[in-house]
Amino acid sequence: MFASVVVNLLALPPLLLLGVGLISSRWANRSVETMQQISQLLAGFLFLTALAGIGLLATSGPVDHLFGGPFRLYYDSLSAVVLLLIAFVGLIIVRYSTRYLDGEASQGRFFQWLLFTLGAVSTLVLSGNLIMFTLAWMLTSLGLHQLLTHYSERPWAVWAARKKFLISRLGDLFLLAALGLAWQTFGTLDFSGIFAQCELFRENPSSQPASIGLMAALFVLGAMTKSAQFPFHSWLPDTMETPTPVSALMHAGIINAGGFLVIRLSPLMTLSPAAMACLAAIGGFTALFAGVIMLTQATVKRALAYSTIAQMGFMMLQCGLGAFSLALLHLTAHSLYKAYAFLNSGNGVQAAAALRGPTAGMHFPGNWALALLPAGALSAGCLLVSFQSAGIDLEHKPGGLVLGLIMWSALTTLLWPALRLAHREVTARAIVAAIGVSASYVCGFLLFDAVLANSVSYQLLHQHSFIIAMIATCCLGFITLLFLQFIVATHTRNRYLARLYVHAANGFYVDIPARALTAQVWGERSATP
Repeated sequence: MFASVVVNLLALPPLLLLGVGLISSRWANRSVETMQQISQLLAGFLFLTALAGIGLLATSGPVDHLFGGPFRLYYDSLSAVVLLLIAFVGLIIVRYSTRYLDGEASQGRFFQWLLFTLGAVSTLVLSGNLIMFTLAWMLTSLGLHQLLTHYSERPWAVWAARKKFLISRLGDLFLLAALGLAWQTFGTLDFSGIFAQCELFRENPSSQPASIGLMAALFVLGAMTKSAQFPFHSWLPDTMETPTPVSALMHAGIINAGGFLVIRLSPLMTLSPAAMACLAAIGGFTALFAGVIMLTQATVKRALAYSTIAQMGFMMLQCGLGAFSLALLHLTAHSLYKAYAFLNSGNGVQAAAALRGPTAGMHFPGNWALALLPAGALSAGCLLVSFQSAGIDLEHKPGGLVLGLIMWSALTTLLWPALRLAHREVTARAIVAAIGVSASYVCGFLLFDAVLANSVSYQLLHQHSFIIAMIATCCLGFITLLFLQFIVATHTRNRYLARLYVHAANGFYVDIPARALTAQVWGERSATP
């Protein structure tokens, strides 16, 4: 009885949220207070049902429930984590928007499409088959397009929405093609049926159809378009004219849909090592590419946009290496951080001043290389102690050595400035922070690994020469980025670095073809608004 009630409750909030999209925008703008009340009630209802769903999962286990036709609910630990994340972030954004948009003539329409988009994303997470998933995928794009054009009088807002529209339609085509192949290959589009057949193919590889590789590649391409992976990333930094709550929703929720797709379909994706390796390579390149550009951006929002692209690239790298639990940990932590960062972006100047602390006015004495050696050693020590204390063997974890190296470079970047500063208090703080970060990373991994134990498929990548070369190149790239940061910090007047800075600040000009295509499709003479 309890299970049946909770299952119906889980399905109700997304339906109500989607139903708000049917309301007249004119009526919504005339009834602002009513829309605000509806928004807070429905967002709160979604959050409460997400909490109730966790109780259902703990008592009854995963749920695969058919409502009728293509409407099927698939609720497992992956759905539970992501739905709770969406509901929590959505509730905060709704409450923030009430104050942020106070007094605007079109705020009723804004709440209408904000709720619709939350409903579409929630439906996507709860989908039990590829038809429902693809429909929710498209509805999410529709809702986001309406939010991006909230300030339709701003040329850049319309321009960014048009570019995003084109990339989203390309992603829809990839997903529809993959859906057709899935029906032809499996004879069903239900996740439970697809996953059961994938396990049979894993046990008997000779029976695996050749279409699996192409299907996985199409899903990878679809995920790349939704999660702003190179070369489909250029729309995200152009969305600066949209309201801040929309930016928070995009960066903390919607853009995770590509990663969720790959994690959800992990039993299928791991059957194609080539698709997984390509996903890892593209994700690693995107993380490096966007990370360099992020360091050169002059505005907070553009820096956060490229930070999101880089973090999504890192998440895709984790997925491509088969580290799905780490990818979900990354997705969750990044979403919470980005929601806070965007909603708190107005306080950036005050926060920067407060962070200076005891380092204000100090210089950095000594040789940077001499500080790098102890920083690297301390970082390695923190990680080794944390991993060994938890009984984690990196060699037998998907992508363990690669991700361990990246974590080492991150901790080294944290410790190096403090050691070079040669200030006792700052050094002590940095060491404590490094220990805390490494311990939190390991604890988070253990938690999410246990949570996802029955929801994803883990498989080490085959030791093929291409895969080995890809992993080696990825490691070399992250080490190069580490040293580049140190060189930039110590050689500020180098002419080659100055040239690199100019090119990076302009995104290495890779968005020019996307702008030209957008102008051509909409019949514009200029590739800029």
